[in-house]
Amino acid sequence: MAQAKTMDRRESTPQESGFLKDLQSEEVEYDDKVEYQGKTYRVPYKMIKEVVFSNLSSNELSSIEYSARLQYRLLLMDAVLKAKVEFIRNKITVTYNPLEAENRKEKVSREQLIEFLSKEGVKVNRQSIAERDVDYFEEIYKYQFEPASIREHAPYGYTIQEWKRMKPEYLRKLAEGESNKRDKFKGWQDSYLGQHPDVAKEYGYTPKEKKVSLLDKVLGRGKNKGDKGYWFHGA
Repeated sequence: MAQAKTMDRRESTPQESGFLKDLQSEEVEYDDKVEYQGKTYRVPYKMIKEVVFSNLSSNELSSIEYSARLQYRLLLMDAVLKAKVEFIRNKITVTYNPLEAENRKEKVSREQLIEFLSKEGVKVNRQSIAERDVDYFEEIYKYQFEPASIREHAPYGYTIQEWKRMKPEYLRKLAEGESNKRDKFKGWQDSYLGQHPDVAKEYGYTPKEKKVSLLDKVLGRGKNKGDKGYWFHGA
């Protein structure tokens, strides 16, 4: 008995995903490289946005625990890079990837953020919204990956202007202290290895010849332990 032939309903060419179609339809190709001091850095964003919602009702940010949960839920959004919910100041700060940004990451609009907060029980005061552009490379990427000097702050009890005046002298004394510690350790090391020639030989160390002052010669103190001076040999 011949088996019935089943029809292959698969298409001869697989369908392209919507993501690939979007990439192919883009008129302007996104360049994710930044040149800085002769080096090339690959970054996921260029210009993004930071929005601050202030003068919120204290009844809406009802507790510290609620504010922390709200901050966590904001951070769960793919288009949100940073979020800070301040319970004491009744303020919410969100750094996000806007719809007009030239990148291929998830995006969100300010109105969508307001709608999200509304669903979480926070009514935004539109008269107290401040928004600014954020250079991702300058303000976020470099802050994380460059030396910590960019995060320098004054010691407790001093202003940054006072600290700038104090810093050169502080660094000089700090370097002087480190040099004194190295010299002190080197002196102790020389003394120890001079008294333990077997250890010095093991490490290939040749102790420097100890200088004898005129006073040491007069008092009979020689170069090495047990040596007598040039005078008073019979003493």
